[in-house]
Amino acid sequence: MTPHNAPLRFFYHPQSRARMVRWMLEECDAVYEPVRLEFGGTMKSPDYLALNPMGKVPALQHGDTVVSETGAILAYLADLYPEKKLAPALSSPERGSYYRWLFLVAGPVEAVSTAKAEGWLKNQTERQALSAGYGRFDDVLRSLQLAVSGKRYACGDHFTAADLYLASYIGWSMHEGTLPSLPEFQDYALPLLQRPAAQRADALDGPVQMPAAAAA
Repeated sequence: MTPHNAPLRFFYHPQSRARMVRWMLEECDAVYEPVRLEFGGTMKSPDYLALNPMGKVPALQHGDTVVSETGAILAYLADLYPEKKLAPALSSPERGSYYRWLFLVAGPVEAVSTAKAEGWLKNQTERQALSAGYGRFDDVLRSLQLAVSGKRYACGDHFTAADLYLASYIGWSMHEGTLPSLPEFQDYALPLLQRPAAQRADALDGPVQMPAAAAA
């Protein structure tokens, strides 16, 4: 079992989905070593591929434990720092909603955002909609509206890793035009993106200069 106080190494590029993990690390007040990797270069180095065979970022190394995939890292950090209350308690009825919205973003939202940005949804057939985990774009849109409409937080009465993930994707997707700038999305996401930890993370990573779809 990895000791709680084992060192944390954060593999990232500032123009990638790793920005969400940076925000989470700041929410946790974590002490960590940032390791910047470059697209097509150090991300594909043998040493890094031994940690993350996908050759993408983000990834987190906690002692001997390696976690890749953004949603998994967010959930891992929430459990690593329980005092920050970034996940509902295991006994909480909100735990189900927490998992539901985390994995909605990790699965359908992530996939349909890329598909829409790349133009893959044009002339989508019924067979393709049945085969794709995200179904149709409107299916995902309705699910996101259900997750956030009229809510300050997606799971109960306080901020969690699910909110970080949802707000990040909604904010970025509205900016890129892959999601419509609906009032319910703006009312939910924009205040969360102004949280002090989010602002610290943005200051560390700098302005977004490329689509997040370029990395894992």
